[in-house]
Amino acid sequence: MLLSRRSLVIGSGALLAGCDKLATRPDVLKLLGSAEGLTLASQRLIGRDALAQEFSRADISPIFKANGSKDPQEAAYLAHKASGFQDWRLIVDGLVERPLALSLAQVKQLPARAQITRHDCVEGWSAIGEWAGPQMGGLLTMAGAKASARYVVLHCADRYGSSGELYYESIDMLDAFHPQTILAHSMNGAPLRTEYGAPLRLRVERQLGYKQAKYVMRLELRDSLDGIGRGKGGFWPDRGYEWYAGI
Repeated sequence: MLLSRRSLVIGSGALLAGCDKLATRPDVLKLLGSAEGLTLASQRLIGRDALAQEFSRADISPIFKANGSKDPQEAAYLAHKASGFQDWRLIVDGLVERPLALSLAQVKQLPARAQITRHDCVEGWSAIGEWAGPQMGGLLTMAGAKASARYVVLHCADRYGSSGELYYESIDMLDAFHPQTILAHSMNGAPLRTEYGAPLRLRVERQLGYKQAKYVMRLELRDSLDGIGRGKGGFWPDRGYEWYAGI
């Protein structure tokens, strides 16, 4: 069971003493003064493969709220949607040996993981749904992720709010290779609908809902988040939310 943030604050001294190599990295040390850093440290101590709770089909919520962007109006996205995403491609590039440009059909032919998990929104609501799609780690292995890669930046097709910026998010390589981190093309046994992020969305199940980027177009592997948005690694982190939204 994952530790709560309250228990993390109480136990911060023990965590700092036991973080081993992780806690000695300068980028991690910078985070350890906050609840965000403590949550990150705790999950790394629990282990990379510790799983978020999974449920049965009987637990699937009858209503799953569609949040954030629900109907992108970008011309390129609308054209892809109109054609059934026939010409859409998932780009995997950056610090990789073999850049990829996969059609939706090719993505759907990859080995898929199905998981029934709870989506926890920072707004206070939650819902349980079934997601299916390839594990991100498998895609990064196909592309030959370089040892220097530390982050995966997800570039999306929607513009959110009044800023006019295309949505973006990022996770580190440990979460990218977590067994429950998938790029979902299906929800509750059916192709992903537009309001839920068609054709592809991120599911990183040990983090809050705002990390679950929708309308994913490109995975860019980087050694730094410098130059991405305002430098915090994601649309909402750039606006004051925590970059690591572990639960």
